[in-house]
Amino acid sequence: MSNIFTHKTLQNGIDLYICPTNKFKTISIYFFLHQNLKSETATKTALLPYVLKRGTEKFTTSRSISLFLDDLYGSGMGGDILKRGETQIVSFFMDMVHPKYVEDQDIFDKAMLVFADMILHPVKEDGGFKKDYVNQEKDVLKRNIESLYNDKFNYAIERCFQEMCKDEAYSIYKYGNIEDLDGINNKNLYEYYTDCLKSCPIDIFVMGDVNEQEITDKIEKQFYFERGKVIEVGTGFSKKEVKQERFVEERQNLNQGKLSMGFRTKTRYGDDDYYALMVYNGILGGGTHSKLFSNVREKASLAYYAFSRIEKAKGLMVVSCGIEFDDMQKTIDIIKKQLDDIRQGEITDYEYESTIKSLTNSLKEVQDSPSSIISMYLDGIINGIHEPVEDMIYKLKKVTKRDVVEVAHKIDLDTIFFLNKK
Repeated sequence: MSNIFTHKTLQNGIDLYICPTNKFKTISIYFFLHQNLKSETATKTALLPYVLKRGTEKFTTSRSISLFLDDLYGSGMGGDILKRGETQIVSFFMDMVHPKYVEDQDIFDKAMLVFADMILHPVKEDGGFKKDYVNQEKDVLKRNIESLYNDKFNYAIERCFQEMCKDEAYSIYKYGNIEDLDGINNKNLYEYYTDCLKSCPIDIFVMGDVNEQEITDKIEKQFYFERGKVIEVGTGFSKKEVKQERFVEERQNLNQGKLSMGFRTKTRYGDDDYYALMVYNGILGGGTHSKLFSNVREKASLAYYAFSRIEKAKGLMVVSCGIEFDDMQKTIDIIKKQLDDIRQGEITDYEYESTIKSLTNSLKEVQDSPSSIISMYLDGIINGIHEPVEDMIYKLKKVTKRDVVEVAHKIDLDTIFFLNKK
């Protein structure tokens, strides 16, 4: 099945993407509001989906929303914050069973109504959001930001990127920062949200066994509101040259050292050599067949885990390892040896073929989930490219070892971050 979305622009400038398919027994609706990742708005933006989920004008509590969704055969609805490059995205979703499988033929219209209400008609008080909801969600967001410190695995990766991109918006945490919470109240948060609705790019996705025109008409009706000039939102990609490798160490009370190494790849999704970068990353640290797993974890027994991953909108890559504190330099040296080996073309058939197979299987698995398909297509929109999974697999299989070596020579180590013991 080829998951092709039809693009339409609504009267108020909202972009609508519809994929009619009978592969799934559900209909999925996703709403994405794009904002530039900025320190002065990041915390406000991060609060929005959690406050909006708390209640609507018609369903004023989370419980009343849940009971209504239960009556819609257990339909699911929620929201979250995404970070793609230097874009911060407020996302909402609604998943419901297709009407043809249930007695209630109006399930889609009912679900669409509560979904639109959550986004456009939140419960209000004194010209703003409900005060209690904002204060409660501020406390929750504070705990979420603080919890990163206790999650040493992700903390080390986040800190590596923060140090690596300290003069760039990408260094901003997707949930913002605690210091900004005191300045946020129900009124200025609501004013900020209404400004976002008017000026931020918005995408709506619908996927399921639907009629395009019928869905377009219903979305147009539910999501019509006045909008102004739409701002430009970018990923912040740049082919930044690394002048000098940096080392940053932080000490905490912990039982295992966390080593993160940040790289500039100078390649983003949409570039001609992006698929070569995908294969490069797979060979380096993309699974049990990879050089990091085989040489750092298995042969040298230096790491409890060792992997690499890419940030395709920003053009970054990170290598992450959990190691003994005294093994830091030895681990760095072996990792650098793997990088050099790839540059020299020392790639085995097993590493290459296993990577192609693993990546191909991962892309095929994407097609089994509406949320995964939509997420991948969203990445394409953000990076200015629209391609179905079949095309991605075709391009992936065309990548040669020589292509991998060429992309390897573009990659520079920028920052080494080591979380050490006190």
